[in-house]
Amino acid sequence: MLGTELHAVAETANKPKPGFPPALRPSTFCFSLLAHADPGVMPRVLELFAKRNIVPDRWHSDRAGPRGEKLTIDLQVQGLEPDKGDYIARCLRQIWGVETVLTAVKS
Repeated sequence: MLGTELHAVAETANKPKPGFPPALRPSTFCFSLLAHADPGVMPRVLELFAKRNIVPDRWHSDRAGPRGEKLTIDLQVQGLEPDKGDYIARCLRQIWGVETVLTAVKS
């Protein structure tokens, strides 16, 4: 029960209020990773966010490649400052098994 409540609080804490004008809504920092399909990659990626007390607003991962040997991970964090997002991207690129990290910011 407590986990559900914490998840709900984390989800709503980063969401803009409906009445905010578009210019005041926080932007969303997006990460797109390509990595080896190794069981240790996902927890290592999540750890970078967890130790900064960040819960990604969106996480989607798929196995890819002709034999499923690759892993794609797409993450989104709303309200993350660009400097901090760039730093996290640099850290993600140093994780064993991560081949590519692309970033984007959407408003």
